[in-house]
Amino acid sequence: MVILNKIYTKTGDNGTTALGNGERRAKYDLRVAAYGTVDEANAAIGIARLHTKNAYGDLDQMLNRIQNDCFDLGADLATPDTGEDLGYEPLRIIESQVQRLERDIDTLNADLEPLRSFVLPAGSAASAHLHLARTIARRAERVMVELAADEAEPVNPYGIQFLNRLSDFLFVAARWVNDKGQADVLWVPGKNR
Repeated sequence: MVILNKIYTKTGDNGTTALGNGERRAKYDLRVAAYGTVDEANAAIGIARLHTKNAYGDLDQMLNRIQNDCFDLGADLATPDTGEDLGYEPLRIIESQVQRLERDIDTLNADLEPLRSFVLPAGSAASAHLHLARTIARRAERVMVELAADEAEPVNPYGIQFLNRLSDFLFVAARWVNDKGQADVLWVPGKNR
């Protein structure tokens, strides 16, 4: 259970932060950057939901679940699996969370015509915000993959899969809210030469 009685602790005033296992890391540490970027993607999803909550009920419910899963991923990243006994079972992204994203992608994608061009991150406000969240999720994935490349930094492979599927989901969702792809703004290569 999380209890936040005091928001400021001053423990980070020296430029470090605590991981879930109590270890202190620099705030610019790659692990901190990874879960911080996941948090940024989550906030962008929250902004997108301002445009989906009334008009797109099923999608908004999917996004609500995803936001919760993003917190799970942040907790996973903040508590590296070093094999030490923490006195509790750390939260980890699991395969079923990845599979649910895949099912949600398939559900939305079933309503879309196949793409014959790249789409611009535009159209409706909901779509533009979902595209922004997608690009942040891709950045989070790049940071997490870079972290995983360090053998001294254990990273849950389901977490990487989750982020990969999340950006795919957000792309499909951005098209879906653009009148099921009919209002997509297509890229026209070399249009302004």
